[in-house]
Amino acid sequence: MRLRTLLRAALIPLVAGAAALSVSSPVAAQEPGQVGPAIVGGGQASGDFPWIASLQANGRHGCGGSLIASQWVVTAAHCIPQQQGLQLRIGSKTWQYGGVLASASRMIKHPRYSGQAGPNDIALIRLSQPVQNTPIQIASTSPASGTNVTLYGWGQTCPQRGCEQQPPANLKQLNTRIDPDSRCQTIQGATELCVYSTTNQTACYGDSGGPLVVQGTLAGATSRAGHQSSTCGTGDTIYTDVTAHRQWISSTIGG
Repeated sequence: MRLRTLLRAALIPLVAGAAALSVSSPVAAQEPGQVGPAIVGGGQASGDFPWIASLQANGRHGCGGSLIASQWVVTAAHCIPQQQGLQLRIGSKTWQYGGVLASASRMIKHPRYSGQAGPNDIALIRLSQPVQNTPIQIASTSPASGTNVTLYGWGQTCPQRGCEQQPPANLKQLNTRIDPDSRCQTIQGATELCVYSTTNQTACYGDSGGPLVVQGTLAGATSRAGHQSSTCGTGDTIYTDVTAHRQWISSTIGG
């Protein structure tokens, strides 16, 4: 499956494209782009997530994100809409209520992001006001092949594009692992991660921009499918390596 196509599906009512993993939400409704993935398989997320973010437009979930500082959220670049009015619900395991509802004052895509499914699919969102939620720390090193990781998201719970019209209300998690780069097509190994996926256990449409966590730290953000298919988990999934972009993040948010 393509994570980008999945992500935009969460943002745009599952329009064409299997490149990104987003849900069918209006967050990116102006963009004819990709949709992000949701969690297929796995189970309900356990624990507290003061840092988890749901990117929303018109009150509908579109992509995921992670609070990394009191006024900054990291997500996928393809999740950033052209129109204004993006809101973020932060710190709730349901995207419909709870947590803190914040608005975006700035949305900054990586300068080398091409706008297509590919590398540097990462963006930063500056909130209009700081929030009191505890951010998640970025991992100190990129996870190696074989590392156990956990994915979180509100994406589709079935693998075929368009098989669900509403994202699940509650946050899901999936335990999986990092695979060798050779298992993902078109991956940029220095800045991206190849994540083991099957049609029964995978990120899917609506999960784009959401976190990949290693031992309680943020290491990745859902980007796109690693193979040419609109069905999630047909092959491994590509995640942006957030750790590899630490210098850009630090210079952008000021430390």
